[in-house]
Amino acid sequence: MKRKIWFRVTIIFVVILAVLSFYRLPFYVEKPGMAHELESIIQVENGYHDKGKLMLTTVRMGRANIYDYALAKIKKYEDVVPLKEVRDEKQTEEEYNVYQLYLMESSKNNAIQVAYKKAEKSYQFNYKGVYVLDVYPNMPAAKVLKAGDRITKVDDHTFESSEKFTGYVQNKQAGDQIKITFVRDKQEKTANLRLAKFDDAKGKVGMGIGLVDDRELIANPPIKVNTESIGGPSAGLMFSLEIYNQLTKDDITKGYSIAGTGTIDPDGTVGRIGGIDKKVVAADKEGAKIFFAPDDEITPEMKKAYPNIESNYKEALKTAKDIGTKMKIIPVKTFEDALAYLETVK
Repeated sequence: MKRKIWFRVTIIFVVILAVLSFYRLPFYVEKPGMAHELESIIQVENGYHDKGKLMLTTVRMGRANIYDYALAKIKKYEDVVPLKEVRDEKQTEEEYNVYQLYLMESSKNNAIQVAYKKAEKSYQFNYKGVYVLDVYPNMPAAKVLKAGDRITKVDDHTFESSEKFTGYVQNKQAGDQIKITFVRDKQEKTANLRLAKFDDAKGKVGMGIGLVDDRELIANPPIKVNTESIGGPSAGLMFSLEIYNQLTKDDITKGYSIAGTGTIDPDGTVGRIGGIDKKVVAADKEGAKIFFAPDDEITPEMKKAYPNIESNYKEALKTAKDIGTKMKIIPVKTFEDALAYLETVK
């Protein structure tokens, strides 16, 4: 009899544990990701090869269950982050992922511009349409569109920019019907929908989407950048260095394993990123000898909102000291700063 009772208790306990593992808390867990060699991701046609390697670094991030949450509270270099600090509460998980992929795409395009300008190579943009970042739940588009769709035509009209697209739509009246042509999963579709007023936009009319320009960058020589499911803008600096290295005969790596992080603007400015401590850990595990960290400015407003905030560079230095790595942490404000440092390396 006792055995039967204990058996039932054990089964119930196991079921409870299993159920808890599937229940997602309103938190994300951040932990060190990987340092990934870029030559396998980026291929410039007839480009030069690295003697060393340039690497992007990542942070692993996922919704927390009760076990992830508990482990992150006791493990070093794992952080619990409230959901509202990662994505807007109105933003769905799918819209968040689409936005991260869009940021990665923008990062790649910025990196190509920076590297091709420096190497004196040509490129141009081809406007493809409007990229849907998110869809307002109570607006007409919610019945037709979803994040990641690309709108190519409205009423069979094409547009040269998102500004002209929105101008055309906003000149219409609430209740007017329009026909949209859009691409989803490489398939072209059409749909009719009626425009409506936004609740909080002073009578403005629209279909109810967040959008950006969808532009294809065409470079000479051609280039392929295969990032698959990697999202976010933080690999921009390292993308630009790898692209430039493949475009030019002199190898800027000089045989070293070089990692780093930082966003990149079209003018070469390197920007602040999140989770740099975890990226330093990932780079050290992969054997990097040099790590580029954004030397960003902390404004009084940032300091007021986050009293303990430090620049990416200072945080990276602290982490490197804490884990006892011999990897050199190099501060950079621009793409040119990174190149200038690499020129001094023997």
